[in-house]
Amino acid sequence: MSQPQYFSPSWIQPTDEVLDTDLCIYGGTSAGVIGAVTARRKGLRVLLLHPGKFIGGMTSGGLGWTDFGKKHVIGGASRQFYRDLGAAYGLEEEEWLFEAKAAEALFHRYLKAADVPVRLCQFLDHTTLENNRLAAIRMLGGLTVTAKYFMDATYEGDLLAKSGVSHHLGREANGVYGETINGVQIRDKHQFASPVDPYVKEGDPRSGTLPGVRQEDTAPQGSGDSLIQAYNFRVCMTDDPELRIPWEKPEGYDDAEYEIARRWFRHPETGYNALLRPGDDGARVAPDKFDLLSPRTPGGFVKTDTNNHGPISSDFIGRNWAWPSSDYATREKIFQAHVTYQKGLYWFMANDPSIPENLRQAHNRFGLAADEFGETGHWPHQIYVREARRMVSDYVLSEKDTQHHRQPEDSVGMGSYQMDSHNCQRIVRDGRVLNEGDVQLHPAGPYALSYRSVVPRRGECENLAVPVCLSASHIAFGSIRMEPVFMVLAESTALAISVAFPEGKALQDVAYNKLLPLLRDAGQILTQDDAKTEAAKG
Repeated sequence: MSQPQYFSPSWIQPTDEVLDTDLCIYGGTSAGVIGAVTARRKGLRVLLLHPGKFIGGMTSGGLGWTDFGKKHVIGGASRQFYRDLGAAYGLEEEEWLFEAKAAEALFHRYLKAADVPVRLCQFLDHTTLENNRLAAIRMLGGLTVTAKYFMDATYEGDLLAKSGVSHHLGREANGVYGETINGVQIRDKHQFASPVDPYVKEGDPRSGTLPGVRQEDTAPQGSGDSLIQAYNFRVCMTDDPELRIPWEKPEGYDDAEYEIARRWFRHPETGYNALLRPGDDGARVAPDKFDLLSPRTPGGFVKTDTNNHGPISSDFIGRNWAWPSSDYATREKIFQAHVTYQKGLYWFMANDPSIPENLRQAHNRFGLAADEFGETGHWPHQIYVREARRMVSDYVLSEKDTQHHRQPEDSVGMGSYQMDSHNCQRIVRDGRVLNEGDVQLHPAGPYALSYRSVVPRRGECENLAVPVCLSASHIAFGSIRMEPVFMVLAESTALAISVAFPEGKALQDVAYNKLLPLLRDAGQILTQDDAKTEAAKG
């Protein structure tokens, strides 16, 4: 059985092929697919390159419990995607809870219907810029693509970085953009409510700290740093005995990684009881945070999109910092470390005698779903890159936008989800472990996303669109970074490219009054008035 991988040198096939197209999209995420299909429907020649074997990103990679904020502000092709998922399940309405295999099949259907050529296992190696424009990109193995326009639809922002576009990595201090909840944040959610000793030998700082725990950290609240929020895998599990694959102890399992869990579970009133959630029948319990998908199996059994929950969970806190700027081989090592940790966590919770029996039983009730991710050992093929590089352009979306202290007049979509940062690190304070970085704060309401936030600043790359690693502060990006929003922005930027293309204009020079009619025709929701109108429809 194949195991999940991010990168393997064996995937790279040497070639001297040179391809020319109107629009080259790098990144077969949900945004990449929607951007490609949109541009193709506007008559452009499109080529979609993807650094991996599976298209769809997180939408087809396990994130089946869709984080959408307010549904009524999701428009255009993005909203149609969820309608089409509903139709695939025989429903006459949108489906926001779905299986990965259903989403992947729909993406492939879109690409085939639009006649979009796709090249898989294409990892960016080099870019060529001429007169402040991307002229060509070359992949590992030698494939070269020339194009009039490009789109970076990756979660990492690899193409924007290699194109010399200004970007940021990490958390800004609050003072940079006049915010209140950026930078270092120690809060009470997903936190250890009872003291947990951080040292290898309890009570002895000289023995060193447990894996993943940093020494005493005194960075002030709201200060900036280079850290990013934790990654994990959104795992599809089931309690259907016909589909359930029992947990296995992974190769490379390190028992020390779970010592913090042992110590935490000594406090039952604040520990394991917080992880038990009732199932649909009132008796079934699920470990961790099991967002239940609509039942798809006989007998009322469930399938899940399992996310992190609590102070110790599937988030591998502090182990992803190097991911955005690392080469592909190093990312593969980080990827596998995350796989091993998360598989090991489920095995540990299901088997270790230090875990209370009822919680062990809850974990053993579930296992991987045998009908999902068959090519990667039933484990998701996409690591959840919640945050990586973020472009810095002429309009940086910030907490001010989410709280309606300002709103741009060149909207290409709307955000509405809460500002959601997962923990970034584990530190020692006053002889105990603390998680740091979790923030969850609702915006004042749906807010507009500026066209200037999805194209580089003036004077930088003129023919590159960036709908995923867009220009936003860390905390604002925590609200924007939802798959439906990425698809909205990809459609809008593809439409902008279709406006620029006939005259070869710089994307920064696209007149908004020329783009707006296309956005309206596509059904995008752009303003507060639009949002109110859609909300009134119910």
